[in-house]
Amino acid sequence: MKWATFKGDGGPWVAAKIGASLTAILAFAACGRTQAVQLGDEPSTVRTPITVGAERTPDYLPLLHGKRVALVTNQTGRIGTIHLVDSLLALKVDVVKVFAPEHGFRGDADAGEHVKDGRDARTGLPLTSLYGSNKKPTRAQLTDVDLVLFDIQDVGVRFYTYIGTLHYVMEAAAENGLPVVVLDRPNPNGFYVDGPVLDPAHRSFVGMHPVPLVHGMTIGEFARMINGEGWLEDGVQCDLTVIPCAGYDHATLYELPVKPSPNLPNASSVYLYPSLGLFEGTIVSVGRGTDKPFQCIGYPGSTLGRYRFTPRSMPGAKDPPYKDQPCSGLDLAEYGAIQARLDHRINLQWLIGMRATAKDGVKFFTPFFDKLAGGPKLREQVEV
Repeated sequence: MKWATFKGDGGPWVAAKIGASLTAILAFAACGRTQAVQLGDEPSTVRTPITVGAERTPDYLPLLHGKRVALVTNQTGRIGTIHLVDSLLALKVDVVKVFAPEHGFRGDADAGEHVKDGRDARTGLPLTSLYGSNKKPTRAQLTDVDLVLFDIQDVGVRFYTYIGTLHYVMEAAAENGLPVVVLDRPNPNGFYVDGPVLDPAHRSFVGMHPVPLVHGMTIGEFARMINGEGWLEDGVQCDLTVIPCAGYDHATLYELPVKPSPNLPNASSVYLYPSLGLFEGTIVSVGRGTDKPFQCIGYPGSTLGRYRFTPRSMPGAKDPPYKDQPCSGLDLAEYGAIQARLDHRINLQWLIGMRATAKDGVKFFTPFFDKLAGGPKLREQVEV
């Protein structure tokens, strides 16, 4: 599949919202707010009619029989209120180790924090980090493995690193002759496709594939695309099986039962993440170290908006940008909970507005922005 150039209402996507009015943004900033429902560290007991791949045990258990299984998962790998690891061990599956992505097996490490290998205190299983000394499983780490089982909740955004972990797991498995089984989960942002397509010249772990920033696929669909497009090193093909969700399509409203990472605590943050994640390549805070991460934006001295917040050190944000410094900006929590889902697009108004209020001589963008955006074009058009 080749991605076409995405266009908005009458022009290339990256230019579609450049003419947005700051008046509209400021008017929104004055509106009232409602509290978003928090996602817990433990799953909700409220069930949806969707059956995720992990819940379809009869479909994948025969594939694991007699195999030494390596599980790639984190706190999102759940069957109802039970972790997948516990379910597999109770079913006498020979789980030999767990590979953990960014944020670790328990999902409590900071963004970008290197995670060390260890041992799970509850099960005694060895934990091998794929966000430490290596992001791709080594041959030595796979010598005692017959099959790799992958179960991680994604949020459908190119710079969210779980699809990078998926890529490297598939590549390592293919190179070592191991099958991979992906237990699919819904994409909470799977109801639209938007944003600039990655320029391969700007490939990094926060952008490995030439897809739009919001790609619209579930993790299982993405795995199939990695294989189908020949994106693995030297064109190797992974022996891939995807256990799909039942009762899910891309119009289905799906709110995550467990937060997928420390700073995406609720549906509002998940819906806003495609738009606000870009600010991590600017001087603007996205609320890490507050009770509204990825639901507010601002920085010291900002003249856009009247919302005030002060980032503090806390679990999942030990050293947030502007720690202990008062910031001003916009509270977007209510917008994210309601309007962000209705928009079906990335919102550039906030990026344009924040840059417009930056003082002359201040370097608004950092080099990281081009990695998040998949190249320099978006930055260049915002700077015009």
